Amino acid sequence: MTTAQWSGSTIPLLGVEEEFLVVDAERGEVRPEAATVVDLARPALGGRVGGEITELQIETRTDPCHAVADIGAQLVEARAALQAAAGRAGLRVIATGSPVLGRAVPPPITQGPRQDRGNATYRGLHDDLAICAVHVHVEQPDRDRAVLVGNHLRPHLPVLLALTANSPYWRERDTGYASWRSLTWQRWPVAGPPPYVTSAQQYDAHIDLLLDAGALVDSGTIFWDMRLSARHPTLEVRVADMPITAAESAGFAALVRALAMVAGAAVDRGDEGPRTDPDLMRLAYWRAARDGMGGHGVEVGTGRLLPAGVLAAQLVELARPALTETGDGPRVGRWLAGLAADGDGATRQRAAAAGGRLTDVVAALVAATAPDVPDRQDSTVA
Repeated sequence: MTTAQWSGSTIPLLGVEEEFLVVDAERGEVRPEAATVVDLARPALGGRVGGEITELQIETRTDPCHAVADIGAQLVEARAALQAAAGRAGLRVIATGSPVLGRAVPPPITQGPRQDRGNATYRGLHDDLAICAVHVHVEQPDRDRAVLVGNHLRPHLPVLLALTANSPYWRERDTGYASWRSLTWQRWPVAGPPPYVTSAQQYDAHIDLLLDAGALVDSGTIFWDMRLSARHPTLEVRVADMPITAAESAGFAALVRALAMVAGAAVDRGDEGPRTDPDLMRLAYWRAARDGMGGHGVEVGTGRLLPAGVLAAQLVELARPALTETGDGPRVGRWLAGLAADGDGATRQRAAAAGGRLTDVVAALVAATAPDVPDRQDSTVA
């Protein structure tokens, strides 16, 4: 997120962060040239673009907005600016949760004292850091309310993961999973769903415990799939793979905000949120990572195995009152209709590889990441 002013409203402000991989324009392999692309894109995007922990990744950020249409416009603008900047350096950027081609393990880590502490703390875990996600920030009036809203959102995290599953490839092979990125994250001591807490004080005490145990480099290395932002008055949902298109990221953000609004109404009625069975949560995560939207998922509250599309429809129905209030119902409906017709991101990546060439997957990702940027046929991966 940028440092633009946040202010309370009936409809919370919203912000989105997207992460991309840099690839060679001819071979489609990941390249450690993120700093080059960031420098070339900065005149157009200013503080809305920056590097990530590896030299393969770039992050863009929106300003906080009430209207999802404005979020979507900023996402499109940033993707176009990145792709144009990359093109000037003989590179491309792709929107995917994991690398398809090239040497990504271990990735080149950016330099600095914090990164050095991270290498010393997490060691071989850093070998798998070349993964990308979309993060959604939803404005909250205070931190106590934010943790209670988070309690309500916890059971929905596996379905949100399935909706965005877009990382089937790792080390140049098909893993058989729709979201390999999410399984990679589970290895960290501070990953997955956050703990169930009922106050910001309890939340902070849990972080202090992790710091004392040496499980964190600092409070910024909380990698939970949902957390209180350290810099903004927001609840940050981080469970999703990086979607292929800007429209998908905008639709996902609209749904997350609507769910947070419904949860906020429940909190205002005195409901601190359901306590979920940890084993069922773990099972639901695994099934969502394996099947995405192409199979079945686990209903966390009951343990029932249901088609992923049914679970998604239930989630949208829960969010319906807030989607009506924000006017985002049609946008979310179009997004889900597209998933039903074309499949999730992992399904579309595999479809692009039908001819047996992973270079075709990268070419499809390049074309879909920023479709408004003309592609040079003589330099695109083929």
